[in-house]
Amino acid sequence: MEKKIIEISKNSFVTSELKNLGFSHGQILNMFKKKDIRLNGEKIKEDCFISCGDILTIFYDKLKTPFEKKIDIIFEDDNVIIVNKPFGIEIEGEGLAKYFKALPVHRLDRNTTGLTILAKNSSSQKILLEAFKNRTITKKYYAEVVGHTDFKNYKFDAYLVKYSNESRVKIFNKMMTNAQPISTTFNTIKSSTFSSLVECTLHTGKTHQIRASLAFLNHPIIGDGKYGKNEDNKRFKENKQRLHAYFVMLNGLTPPLEYLNGKSFKSLPNWVKK
Repeated sequence: MEKKIIEISKNSFVTSELKNLGFSHGQILNMFKKKDIRLNGEKIKEDCFISCGDILTIFYDKLKTPFEKKIDIIFEDDNVIIVNKPFGIEIEGEGLAKYFKALPVHRLDRNTTGLTILAKNSSSQKILLEAFKNRTITKKYYAEVVGHTDFKNYKFDAYLVKYSNESRVKIFNKMMTNAQPISTTFNTIKSSTFSSLVECTLHTGKTHQIRASLAFLNHPIIGDGKYGKNEDNKRFKENKQRLHAYFVMLNGLTPPLEYLNGKSFKSLPNWVKK
């Protein structure tokens, strides 16, 4: 059991103070339930107003977080850091960017692993954002999908509609209201009757583009709980989606980052057999 004592420096609420300290909503509710929070020595069981000068004492179990696992740094200099993002970690918010005290420049789903680029200063962030906008940075993914595939430089062009209230997208083969065009090239690396390893090259970078596209093509990613089928995931005994950003090549970077043009980086997931 850990103990933390804080002297309140401004008027606030207990919950707000605890969130600022990094505790999750679930942790906070559990501490209230167990009466592990004391305000000026008195146990409290619900959120309340606290004033400057109050003393908050917290007793809590030290929980293992994803960041206690080693995060592999693939490349780092004064301007850029490229890391191998683990499963279950966001890039923004309380995620990688905050952990490395860096700035995000592109998206990668929370449950997608692989190469993630972060900027170490605002000028580098601006240059990298522009390069991603101009699509001069090449990103490739490995996906292990259900069933036999035979993709050979198959350029899949379609339309994607985002349903924010459902946190999901849908693919259409014709233009629809609020649709955005998407483009991805698929190549089968190896295939069997039951599953295939597919290389996915993004030409556009929309939300869940690869996951939804492969599901639309009747080859959902193994372990994908949103676009896959539960029976498939149970059959493969997988609850983590097998989608990994394995390759990135930098190009189109302007000074002072032009020295990175042409550089490529690679990272293989553990489920890809060498």
